[in-house]
Amino acid sequence: MDNAGNRPIMRLSRIVEMNLGFLGIQFSFGLQQANMGPIYRYLGADEASLPLLWLAGPVTGLLVQPIVGAMSDRTVSQWGRRTPYFLLGAILCSIGLLAMPYSPTLWFAASLLWMLDAANNITMEPYRAYVSDRLNERQRTVGFLTQSAFTGLAQTLSYLAPSLLVWWGADADLVDANGIPNITRIAFLIGAVVSLSTILWSVLRVRELPLSTAEVAHMQAEPLSLRTALRDFGAAVRDMPLPMRQLALSMAFQWFAMFAYWQYIAFALARSLLGTADPASAGFRQAVLLAGQAGALYNVIACVAAFAMMPLSRRIGVRNLHALSVALSGAAMIAIPQARDTAMLFALMIGIGIGWASMMGNPYVLLSGAIPPERTGIYMGIFNMFIVLPMLAETLVVPLVYRPLLGGDPRNLILLAGVMMLCAGAATLLVRVHPQNIVKAPDLA
Repeated sequence: MDNAGNRPIMRLSRIVEMNLGFLGIQFSFGLQQANMGPIYRYLGADEASLPLLWLAGPVTGLLVQPIVGAMSDRTVSQWGRRTPYFLLGAILCSIGLLAMPYSPTLWFAASLLWMLDAANNITMEPYRAYVSDRLNERQRTVGFLTQSAFTGLAQTLSYLAPSLLVWWGADADLVDANGIPNITRIAFLIGAVVSLSTILWSVLRVRELPLSTAEVAHMQAEPLSLRTALRDFGAAVRDMPLPMRQLALSMAFQWFAMFAYWQYIAFALARSLLGTADPASAGFRQAVLLAGQAGALYNVIACVAAFAMMPLSRRIGVRNLHALSVALSGAAMIAIPQARDTAMLFALMIGIGIGWASMMGNPYVLLSGAIPPERTGIYMGIFNMFIVLPMLAETLVVPLVYRPLLGGDPRNLILLAGVMMLCAGAATLLVRVHPQNIVKAPDLA
C-alpha cells in the first residue's frame, strides 16, 4: 500500500492492462491525424481552408473535456466514477469511425468529425484521471508513460494500416465515387473494432477502486449537476497551481506546431518528394501513404522512447527531459522540407518520435504532483484546454496567413511548426518543478 493506505502497489502487467483502452482511443486519433486532411481534399476542400474543417477537435475538447472531467469527479454509479464515460465514448467513437470513410460530401465528413472528437474527448480526461485514482504516487510516472507508449503503438498501427493493406495486395488506387480509397475505409473499420474492444478489456480486467463511505457521502451531499460542474470548474481555475500555469506557454507552442504538422505533412511531402499538389493524382495518394509510414515510424520511436524516458527522467529531471525532447522534434520538422528521399525523411522521424513521446507523458507527470487528488479529473480537463486552445488558434490563424505569408506552400508551414517546437523547449525551462517530480524511482512491484 502507499502512504495514504488506499492505493495498492500494482504490477507492471496490471498497469499495462489498465491502460489498454488508451490504445483504442489513440488508434482513433491516429486515423484522424493521418487521414482527415486527405479525405477533405478528396471531397473538394480548399487547401488553405483545411484547418477550419478541423475545428471539431479543439472546440469539442474545449467544451467537453473540462465539464466531463468535473462530472467524473462527482459521479457515483455501480460501475464507478470514470467507467461510464469510458463506455459511452467508446460506443460513439466506434459509430463515427464506421461512418467516416463513407462520407458523401464535405459537410457530412466535417459533421462526423464533430461527433468523433466529442466521443474521444468524453473518454480521454476520465482516463487520464483514472491513472491518478488507481496508482500511488510512486507509480504515476509509470502509469502516464505507459499511456504515452500505448499512444505510440496505437498510432503506429493506425498510421500504417493503409500501407499494410497495400503490402498485403490491396490496390491503393481503387477509390469510390467520391475519390476516397478503399484502403482508407477498411482502416477505419479496423479502428472501430479496436476502439471498442480495448476499452471493454480495460474496464473489465482492472476495475475502479471503490469509493470510501466518506467520499460517497461528500458527493451525495452535492449531487452531480451542470451547475456543480461549472462551479467546480471556476474554482479550479481560480486555484490553479503555479506549475500548471507555467506550463501554459510551452503547451501553446508545441500543440499549435503539432496540429499544423498533422494537417499538412502529407501535402508537404507530395510537393517535396513526389512533385504534385493534385489530390486526384496517384502521386498524391502515394504521398498520403508515405506520410502514414513516416507517422508510424515516429510512433514506434515514441513507444520505445516512452519507456527509455522512465530512468532518464530520474537522472536529468522531467522538465529538462521534456524541453530537450520537444526541441529535437522542432529541429526535425525544420529539416523535413529539405529531405529529398525517404531515407532522410525516416531518419528525421527519430526527433519527431522523441518529442511526441514526451508530449504525451511528461507534461502530465509535471502536473500530477502539483494538483490535489480529489480534483484530478477537473484539473486534467482544464489542462486539456492548454492543448485545444492552441489548436483552435491554429485553425483560425493558418487560413489567414497560408497564402499571403507562407506562399500557399505547406512546406513553409512545416518550417514554422519546427520553430514553434524550439520555442516550446525554451518555455518548458521556465516551469518551476514540483518537489514530487524531481527524482523519484517508480515502483514496478
